[in-house]
Amino acid sequence: MTVVVSKETHAGETRTALVPEHVAKLVAQGARIEVEAGLGISCGHDDVDYTRAGATVRTDRAAMLTAADIILQVRKPALEDVKNLRAGAVLIALLDPFQSPELISALAQQGVSAISLEMVPRSTRAQKMDVLSSQASLAGYAAVIAAAAETGKIFPMMMTPAGTIKPVKVFIIGAGVAGLQAIATAKRLGAKVEAFDTRPVVEEQVKSLGAKFVKIDVGETGQTEGGYARALTDEQLRLQREGMARVCAESDIVITAAQVFGRRAPVLLTSEMLDAMRPGSVVVDLAVESGGNVEGVAADQIIERKGVKIVGTASLPGRVPVHASQMFSSNVTALLTEFWDKETQALKLKLNLDDDILKSCVVTHGGRIVNEKIATTP
Repeated sequence: MTVVVSKETHAGETRTALVPEHVAKLVAQGARIEVEAGLGISCGHDDVDYTRAGATVRTDRAAMLTAADIILQVRKPALEDVKNLRAGAVLIALLDPFQSPELISALAQQGVSAISLEMVPRSTRAQKMDVLSSQASLAGYAAVIAAAAETGKIFPMMMTPAGTIKPVKVFIIGAGVAGLQAIATAKRLGAKVEAFDTRPVVEEQVKSLGAKFVKIDVGETGQTEGGYARALTDEQLRLQREGMARVCAESDIVITAAQVFGRRAPVLLTSEMLDAMRPGSVVVDLAVESGGNVEGVAADQIIERKGVKIVGTASLPGRVPVHASQMFSSNVTALLTEFWDKETQALKLKLNLDDDILKSCVVTHGGRIVNEKIATTP
């Protein structure tokens, strides 16, 4: 079974799907690993590290992909790469399936079995394979560090002969995995932290990290079976914005991490709300790649609006590529070893679509789109 790991083609992507530590583990289980030359340079691993772990380093990308049984990537492949994949090959990556209909159709037509890592369910059994959670945790950390780099203030309170410096006020919108890690990081740096989420169930988690939970009555809300926030109505969004406006105006840093799985991120900070913030304030939008929570945000740009900096850094986990790659690689290795053919003791994936995990995350198989949610998305 040949497992191929190709270099990322997405602009600015610094992560890799497999690190040498996990190459050695898969080789020990019978896999033949081939990696593209220069695969791990951006995350601290050179070709020699991969060779020592048991991988073969290749320079002919097209030939690698054509011969692959399993292809591992962080981001979705380019359409020209899909043409090189053989029927029956298994592609595992973050495929962004709801926003990539052309890619998903091409994979189906090519006869590729595609596993979209975003679709791995949030269940106890699948926890070790949950790429979204592992990367979101790092994104939350990186968001706070990015804000710290852009603000003109220090985070902690400091008492000096020259006077007392007050701690910065940080407001975090969205207390999912990323938001909770942002809360924890901001608190460790000494900030005064407030947080809001539409799901009342997370209030206890917010408080356990030392932050104040901001309560805004927007009516009945909740979360999906997978633990994601449900989409709000237009009226609920209006009430939410009104409730957040005061807190934003009093905050030095606002971090938005509100996303709805499979849909465009809701706009939470309007131009009017930004105008009410003090000059020197910083806003970091964690949802920029899915449309953004902040009006006017732009991917991979820092826009200054009346003295307020709006940071739209895409792929924040890529700001810490060493650990992001380590965690991503661990998740993918867990998925591979969970479904390898234990009867023959060979690393051959058994794609049983009746399995609750595979039923959720396999989006194309046998020449067709097999995931109902993806197949019915207009």
